[in-house]
Amino acid sequence: MNTWFKKSFVLSAGLALILSGCGAKSDNTATNASQTEPNAAQTADSGKKLNVVTTFYPMYEFTKQVAGDHANVTALIPAGAEPHDWEPSAKDMAQVKDADVFVYNGIVEGWAEQALSSASNDKRVVVEASKGLNLMEGTAEEEGEEAHAEEGHDHDHVLDPHVWLNPVLAQKEVESIEAGLVAADPANKADYEKNADAYIAKLKELDNEFKAGLKDVKRKDFITQHAAFGYLAKQYGLTQVPIAGLSPEQEPTPDKLAGIIKFAKENNVKTIFFETLVDPKVAETVATEIGSKTDVLNPLEGLTDEDKQKNLDYLGVMKNNLEALKKALNE
Repeated sequence: MNTWFKKSFVLSAGLALILSGCGAKSDNTATNASQTEPNAAQTADSGKKLNVVTTFYPMYEFTKQVAGDHANVTALIPAGAEPHDWEPSAKDMAQVKDADVFVYNGIVEGWAEQALSSASNDKRVVVEASKGLNLMEGTAEEEGEEAHAEEGHDHDHVLDPHVWLNPVLAQKEVESIEAGLVAADPANKADYEKNADAYIAKLKELDNEFKAGLKDVKRKDFITQHAAFGYLAKQYGLTQVPIAGLSPEQEPTPDKLAGIIKFAKENNVKTIFFETLVDPKVAETVATEIGSKTDVLNPLEGLTDEDKQKNLDYLGVMKNNLEALKKALNE
């Protein structure tokens, strides 16, 4: 995510050349879809499927569940790629421009606002799925003081984007996506509402499973390599103790690492969680130092090849996360 800000001027100049012949008007829909005027959003011809472009896996999965057979849904960020530092190519920008609906989470995609502005389309519906949610703050220390300075931030807090890992907030994101699809294709409103209701019912069931499974665990704190699980922890009365910050590529300072090791020893922590898509060396370092084991807690920023071979989806991965937490918190 941080590299986007360093390169945005160069990318913007390139995009201006790429898109200069397109003659598109300024896009005025880069808001929550519920705020879009319906007449401006009816982009789909009768009987034609919507062209929906999403950013990374949770947005893709939620959108596919709501869209059903009425849209061709694609994800810009490929499977196995870590989305925090991903940047769009010229080909990706063409997809953004041609989309009837563009769905992104917000905050994770530091490039999105610039991309939407450069690849303008006055008929496109834009859904920022986390818009309107009560977002949590992470400290500047979590995000990295050096990166903060490079980006010109003069405040001490950054927002945590990982709302999709809370099954309750995931329901809100699905509702926002539903509103966007209805705005773009009101003729199929009933189907979008039906599909959204069906998937939200599954998310409510998942929420109930988390509540029941974590209610009586022996301990309430868990150590994870990446500060991705704050919303999940808050929802179910747990405490996340992250080794690194909101971006998984950031490594902890020596003092922070020493503090985590001290905490783990004093609290007899037996499992250190790492994640897919990034190098687990930091978690392994802590585990080796305290003589504990490691396990996966998946932030669902993308599916691995192994996930796909096992036919795992958002619900399946989240249930695996629940089982991993239950095991670690009952040791």
